Amino acid sequence: MAKKYYVIWTGRETGIFTTWDKCKSLVDGFAGAKYKSYSSLEEAQSAFSGKLSLTPLKAKQRAKTNKSNITSLCQKEIDAMPFDIKIYTDGACDPNPGKAGTGLAVYKQNELSELWYGLYQAIGTNNTAELRGLAQALLLAKEYLASNFSVVIFCDSRYSIDCVTKWAAGWEKKGWTKAGGEIKNLDIIKSAYMLYQEVAEKIHIYHVNGHVGIEGNELADRMSIVAIETQNKALSLFSETDDISKILALRSG
Repeated sequence: MAKKYYVIWTGRETGIFTTWDKCKSLVDGFAGAKYKSYSSLEEAQSAFSGKLSLTPLKAKQRAKTNKSNITSLCQKEIDAMPFDIKIYTDGACDPNPGKAGTGLAVYKQNELSELWYGLYQAIGTNNTAELRGLAQALLLAKEYLASNFSVVIFCDSRYSIDCVTKWAAGWEKKGWTKAGGEIKNLDIIKSAYMLYQEVAEKIHIYHVNGHVGIEGNELADRMSIVAIETQNKALSLFSETDDISKILALRSG
């Protein structure tokens, strides 16, 4: 039987759910309940948000999507996604080019689980920090997939997403060259693309806007600044995760 996704607009809870039993428990006997099933997550997300286009960025897109029609997600839409693991990644550079660092925030069942910071570069760019973050997110995704978790990645760098999910395939076919000159940050792109090929059919990567109040993105941003301030070249766990408001009060990138 094909998998279905159940959207509840009005009920005891609202959101997107993956089983009829759960949906039924939230709408049965609820006055004015409004709900519907969809055959794909993308359709369900689009219906729930009321937006015409909400396209996940995957390796084999069935149709080309105009960039202006790709809608960035909001917190409510992200929370409604039925993934076990949600990974946010961000990078910062101060100035640009200059000192660069990367941060990640990992959520399990919509609860903050881990914060990571590091990959400090004395001379980097915002793009190198973002690309390194996406590569690390893919590595984490691979580990979670091996434990049978469903995984989604959120990144606020369209450049990084496009490098890995769109452009790298064509560059590889042309011997890692492109018309018009050098492929910047090629070493990072190659390693990230190799990881992406391993997991592309099992994950989604979405763009989110930075600094719009999406908690995971904000936390990953703060971790990228911690990486710069500590000059931590490794990728390390941030130990003090109990007080989210305290972390969000740290300097932003």
